[in-house]
Amino acid sequence: MLKVENVTKYYGSLKALDKLSFTVEQGDIFGLLGVNGAGKTTAFRIIMGLLEYNGGTVTLDDRIIDYNITDEIGFLTEERSLLIKLSVLEQAKYYGVLKGMSEKQAEEALDYWLERFGISEYKNRKIKELSKGNQQKIQFIMAVLNNPKLLILDEPFAGLDPVNVEMFKEVIKEFEKKGAMIIFSSHRMEHIELFCDKIVILVEGKTVLEGSLKDIKQRFRKKNIRINADVEEERLKKIEGVINVIKIGNEYEVKIKEQKYAEAVFKYVLTCSNVVKFMIEEPTLNEIFVARVGESYE
Repeated sequence: MLKVENVTKYYGSLKALDKLSFTVEQGDIFGLLGVNGAGKTTAFRIIMGLLEYNGGTVTLDDRIIDYNITDEIGFLTEERSLLIKLSVLEQAKYYGVLKGMSEKQAEEALDYWLERFGISEYKNRKIKELSKGNQQKIQFIMAVLNNPKLLILDEPFAGLDPVNVEMFKEVIKEFEKKGAMIIFSSHRMEHIELFCDKIVILVEGKTVLEGSLKDIKQRFRKKNIRINADVEEERLKKIEGVINVIKIGNEYEVKIKEQKYAEAVFKYVLTCSNVVKFMIEEPTLNEIFVARVGESYE
């Protein structure tokens, strides 16, 4: 288990993290979210043992993280962190040795992943000669080369086409099934919803929302109702609890404050003709993220 407890970090007088706490169990994919500058990168660097912090504790399987334990961690950074003048093989050997592997073990692992991603021909090519998408594949391979117990993925799909995104998704799911602990960060909320059961949202280093995604959606005030019927838009807008009505093709999306207001909308729709659909939807994570982050800046 990765346990982050009340971690606080200052850069001079700036508080970058304010008592950040969360746990990641074996086989969990945990979402750490926030706008740029929210403190995510600082949190990742602390977990990796690259930054000292001013308060709290970070442990992996009840051990304080040091350079021995970081051999069990893989980290895919949002920024390119490859040594572009090296060949792919040289990069793998360099990184593998840093992670406690022999050069032979690193090369064997590299061969497996290059074949898996369909780029075996790039083994002896310099990294700077590869496309952005293929560099992202190599960066991902470097993160998983040592078969990490804890895998940190920061914008893992950046620069990838849809086919390769699906390939990455498959590998991430495999690590989940093997029992790896995964921290996943992305500005694409649909990716977070696909992978993560639990999340934390940071704003200026402070946690503004945390918990299981299922519970968060149930707690969130706003709900959406999808309606396909001959309704009068203005009458819908006047119903108590209705926030907004948007027409999308043949359907109407009705945003209500809380679930309890759905009954009044339903009663009105029953009086309309050609009713094809009436469906209450949970809010998307994107809607929740925008609402909570926006509230925190008001």
